[in-house]
Amino acid sequence: MLLLIALAHAHMYLSGHPTGFRSYATNGSPPDLLVTAIQVTLVDGRAMPMFAALFGYGFVQIANKQTGEWPAIRKLLRRRSLWLLAFGAAHALLLFFGDILAAYGLAGLLLVNVLRWRDRALLTFAAAALIPLATVMTFNAMRIAEFGGASNMAAAEDPLTALAERLAMWGVLTPLLLIDVVVPFVLGVWAARRKLLTEPDRHLNTLRATSVTGIAVAIAGGLPLALIDAQVWHNALEVPAYVVHGLTGLAGGLGYAALMGLIAAHTTTPGPVLTALAACGQRSMTCYLLQSVVFVAVFVPYAGGLGTKLGTAEASAIAICTWLATVVFAEALRRQGKQGPAETLLRQLTYKPRP
Repeated sequence: MLLLIALAHAHMYLSGHPTGFRSYATNGSPPDLLVTAIQVTLVDGRAMPMFAALFGYGFVQIANKQTGEWPAIRKLLRRRSLWLLAFGAAHALLLFFGDILAAYGLAGLLLVNVLRWRDRALLTFAAAALIPLATVMTFNAMRIAEFGGASNMAAAEDPLTALAERLAMWGVLTPLLLIDVVVPFVLGVWAARRKLLTEPDRHLNTLRATSVTGIAVAIAGGLPLALIDAQVWHNALEVPAYVVHGLTGLAGGLGYAALMGLIAAHTTTPGPVLTALAACGQRSMTCYLLQSVVFVAVFVPYAGGLGTKLGTAEASAIAICTWLATVVFAEALRRQGKQGPAETLLRQLTYKPRP
């Protein structure tokens, strides 16, 4: 999950290039355009739905661990969501305009009561939420088709200007990202009730079907836009291709999550690699924030300044190295018996001290 997030974000720190629908440079070298095609097909719009579904899944797990009545549980979940919103604001203020934590915090605040809904109501709501999602995607695609993709989002020459620009973009993006996460969040709640990922041995057929179908749909739906952004295919169907890419990304995110469940179901004794990956997942907020720290240090003009010098392929290579470094860091914390600092702080703020 965090590897896909790193790949989806790194190219957003590049500047000085015209960009396509997913903010990849359209004037890059052949390797750059190849990476663009691969990531638009497999990463962009696929990682965030997976993250959102797992967030909804975890919401149910947190609620199930509580021993009080529903009003007290709801209050706890809302307090955690408020702090998550605050974490997102700080992330945007200091590091990255495309923060997703705030959107998850808003989702938790607004959708906490879905945990009490019946399954049919959950699925009906998720289906209905596809309408505003598709509408927003259509308007966004029309804007990009007319004015070009977003570019130079991290091109500010000094920290104060960058801070102001980040907050302005974050204020616009967060409500839009909230619309993006509603459907996978609700489906994650539905999946958690069935313990699809926490008891994967009991749901192998469902996980296989979801994995194969979801990833196949995401690839088929992502290829047209990938070819357009990679400058291979030029046609008048850019707007429909963008919308199809976004909607099929929901299936891809669920497919990736199901694939992880299958791997877990077939793993009897995790080796060092899976143990380190699990350590990274248990410290996912810390590792997510560390990615932004590295990207700012490497790419922005007032720090490393490589954002104007590197292409998409090189940015993705840095993203992979950054993710690997966070895995190593998380494993080192695990061996010391420590949680991530972000997780520790969020827990302390969420669970008030008890007598």
